[in-house]
Amino acid sequence: MNEQPLHDLPQSFRDEHQQLLLHGINSWGDLKALDDQQISRMVRQGRSSVRNFNRLRGIATLVCDLNLAPQDAALLMHAGIASVAVLASSTPERLVRQTGRLERSLGSGRRAVVDLRLAQTWIQAARRSMN
Repeated sequence: MNEQPLHDLPQSFRDEHQQLLLHGINSWGDLKALDDQQISRMVRQGRSSVRNFNRLRGIATLVCDLNLAPQDAALLMHAGIASVAVLASSTPERLVRQTGRLERSLGSGRRAVVDLRLAQTWIQAARRSMN
């Protein structure tokens, strides 16, 4: 279980973050362990959404299973790489293309985070975790 604390979540997850803290869920490992019933309960109690909780749980899975930094896991999630299995079946070229497309659409203007070497490292880690 990854006990890395939940902090610096994007503003778009502020309601979910508030619900998580309210329920004593303060690490990526705790978030990954949430089941659908627990998420439904939290959604009924606040302004959070099931969609955002599922995104956060996907990010938590990538953080915990592959030991990725939360911002790297979020980049993958938002680029359409939503699970370890999808990452494991990807190619480095596809991963660079998808993450680069996302970064360009966001207009960050910064240099691409994911290069072929990093993509290959992440894909190999995903494949190892599936064995």
